[in-house]
Amino acid sequence: MRERRCIVTREALPEGRLVRFVLDPQGQLVPDIAATLPGRGMWVMAERGILERAVAKGHFSRAAGVPVAVVDNLPARVERLLVARMAGDLGLARRAGQLVLGFDAVARALTGSNPAMVHIEASDGASDGRRKLVALAKDSVPAIIDCLTGMELSLALGRENVVHGALKSGRLSERLLADASRLCGFRPASGRAGTPERAAAIANDNAGSKGRE
Repeated sequence: MRERRCIVTREALPEGRLVRFVLDPQGQLVPDIAATLPGRGMWVMAERGILERAVAKGHFSRAAGVPVAVVDNLPARVERLLVARMAGDLGLARRAGQLVLGFDAVARALTGSNPAMVHIEASDGASDGRRKLVALAKDSVPAIIDCLTGMELSLALGRENVVHGALKSGRLSERLLADASRLCGFRPASGRAGTPERAAAIANDNAGSKGRE
């Protein structure tokens, strides 16, 4: 993955850890979540505090060399766009047969001959169900995405009470993991593991209601 330099910290980071911004023809700052829009890109580390500093200290205007109009509450807008992008990719994964839902289906996916690459958990789901699924995976605990709420997962997949999911490896899973890592930078750390590196923290997740899918 290519590296880009954050305009705030000046640190060179992989694109998957940054958010790209461009200016529209009116000079309005536009988040380019997919990094596909035309124009000169300005990259900011995917952290709420860093983006807030970029706005407060005028980093975008300095990077662009012209006055930049910034919408109110830009971090919240970036967060919503990341959730929407992940929701779209989850829907694609389900239609492609790459995603299974429900405790029993996920348990089979995690313990089969070809274990799932990504374990998906609602951030507000019950911690005991998560622990049981992680225990089933034993030494082959997959990467974990748990930065989306049960409601967000349910809306994305058109199904009620979605809590547990398992996703096969592939381009969609890689993109979802990268976007989950970015989204974690805009959401509180408590109650979710977030990135694959934090999978061991799953036992500390907030308890939710039991008996859901």
